[in-house]
Amino acid sequence: MSHCPSSTETPPSSLKLLAALALLSSLVSCNALTPSATLPASPTTEPSPSPASTPPTARLHAGLRASSYGISPFPKPEWWRNSTQSMASRFDGAAPAVVWIVGTIKDRYCWLKFPSPASDEKYPKVLFSYQDYYGPYLDLFDRTGVKVWLQVEPGDADVATLIDLVLKQYASHPSVVGFGIDVEWYRRRDNKEGKAVTDEEARAWVERIRSYNPTYRLFLKHWLTEKLPPTYRDGVMFLSDSQGFASLDEMVRDFVEWGQAFAPAPVGFQYGYLADQAWWKTLPDPPGDIGRALLDRIPNATELYWVDFTALGLWPDSAP
Repeated sequence: MSHCPSSTETPPSSLKLLAALALLSSLVSCNALTPSATLPASPTTEPSPSPASTPPTARLHAGLRASSYGISPFPKPEWWRNSTQSMASRFDGAAPAVVWIVGTIKDRYCWLKFPSPASDEKYPKVLFSYQDYYGPYLDLFDRTGVKVWLQVEPGDADVATLIDLVLKQYASHPSVVGFGIDVEWYRRRDNKEGKAVTDEEARAWVERIRSYNPTYRLFLKHWLTEKLPPTYRDGVMFLSDSQGFASLDEMVRDFVEWGQAFAPAPVGFQYGYLADQAWWKTLPDPPGDIGRALLDRIPNATELYWVDFTALGLWPDSAP
């Protein structure tokens, strides 16, 4: 599978400056990208249906990926709501959803974007922020039916500890549907492209997540199938972030293989990377055209996410 993680997925070294920018109302990223294609934004008014009108078990979720380093300036909650709803509207019956990265890699540490729950307790290989940056975003998603996957880049931190910290912070939000791990950053220092997840690890993580809510699911993200559990499938969605394709046809072939590798378990895809912009910018509707091509060929596809690295270029009318 194709991938170029060093160019888009790796948090840049200037992330160390983030603490100095904490007084800003929103996080500032250092990796904004603006493609040439543009799309109309969805209406700025909140929709009338209640969150309950979008069932958490909807077959298809569609929306955006969000990280503190992938978009600059980091948009306000309303931008995320509008753009996510715009993305979902391209697919019949899709519920708007986000992959929301609440913990980013920093050396061997996972940096969580909220305060420590206990100042007198130490959490090995975990860093905290002095404020909760994302609570207001989840509050709006709760009210407007946007579903949320909470993701971490774990580094060398204990994954069970990260599950506890993140879900104790955010499980009260009805918008939350599960917890995700970017395996590329799982014990990365000692394992090229991340440590492979065993069946036993996946089972333990699913059980821990379900202890907070029996409907929660786990997603595991990578672009190499061999990095993910060989046989364990219960409660797991497998998300590919492969990139660097020569054409839409090449992307579809790669993602079809991904879907077949994990069938009948649900699978999902992140797309819209700069590495693929040369061809996707020529499509009439890049998010919709790519997503529909995938859904036509991959029956177990349940998640479609446009990446934040190029999102401002597609939804500029919703920009902060």
